[in-house]
Amino acid sequence: MPPFDPTEATRYPAVIGCDEVGRGALCGPVVVAAVWFDPAEIPTTLLARLDDSKRLDRSMREALAPLIRTSAFVALAAGSRALVDRINVRAATLDAMRRAVERLGLDAPVLVDGRDAIPGLAQPCRAVVGGDRLVPQIAAASIVAKTVRDRIMRILATRHPAYAWERNVGYGTAAHLAGLALAGRSPHHRVSFTKRHGGPLQNSVI
Repeated sequence: MPPFDPTEATRYPAVIGCDEVGRGALCGPVVVAAVWFDPAEIPTTLLARLDDSKRLDRSMREALAPLIRTSAFVALAAGSRALVDRINVRAATLDAMRRAVERLGLDAPVLVDGRDAIPGLAQPCRAVVGGDRLVPQIAAASIVAKTVRDRIMRILATRHPAYAWERNVGYGTAAHLAGLALAGRSPHHRVSFTKRHGGPLQNSVI
């Protein structure tokens, strides 16, 4: 069941939540959302439906994303494929997180999903392992980021049909790996993640 109880909304602090989508994909950008709201002020029906985006189906994510955008302050940033290859995926993700938080322009504490706090922020920041089920703003950020990135990958799939991105949105499924073996890397594939040596794909995720 969803992790946030709207009858206890006042116990959740008004913070900026930040999360990424696409860090483990073989291609495309890392997309980050930063979201601020006061859980006691947003619609209780929205708070009750928030969850880690991976635990929600596509129709639920796409229904929730516009509700989050109209009920909260939201900012987005991305780490491009080129940036991932140039500075590594962890650094590209943290850079995008910093930019997303700064674009909000709000002086509020930041909670970020995972193990890495965001460097270079003016306000306090703390990493929360499993934060998308503990902090409603992080859950909201994960939903917004995933809907945006999935939409990007489905558009790219129409231009590069060999990899089945409309189904796998850039992750290393069997269909995606088969497409890589047949067609090689596209301009959107992360060279630092995929190395093709006459067929087999080697994953060198940092």
